[in-house]
Amino acid sequence: MYCRNCGNEVSDKAIMCVACGTPPKAGDKFCYNCKAETNASSTICMKCGVSLKETAPVQEEGRDWLTALLLCFFLGVFGVHRFYTGHTGIGVVQLLTLGGCGIWALIDFIMIIVGSFRDAEGHLLVRR
Repeated sequence: MYCRNCGNEVSDKAIMCVACGTPPKAGDKFCYNCKAETNASSTICMKCGVSLKETAPVQEEGRDWLTALLLCFFLGVFGVHRFYTGHTGIGVVQLLTLGGCGIWALIDFIMIIVGSFRDAEGHLLVRR
């Protein structure tokens, strides 16, 4: 692979080019596949035909809504849904208090159904 900024060869796993100090695909002067010079507005390399625009894979963030709902319904008093969503501290407290005598688990269950429950990273649960 070649650096898009300076054209020097870099490893496929490189985080930054050792020659110019930029991320390998951050520039717009060279093709990362064949090292041909490119126009800054080009989306495809005219020499080798590779796409020059970085396309990240589409990824839905957040945990699965249905999984969290079922875990909360069947094992909510043990806080298993909290462990699933990454809230391990609250999960331990729910485990020790049996979901706040079931009240805390019921509140979480309603929040999951309504769609306001978030995972540890702050993402809403994803309905797939």
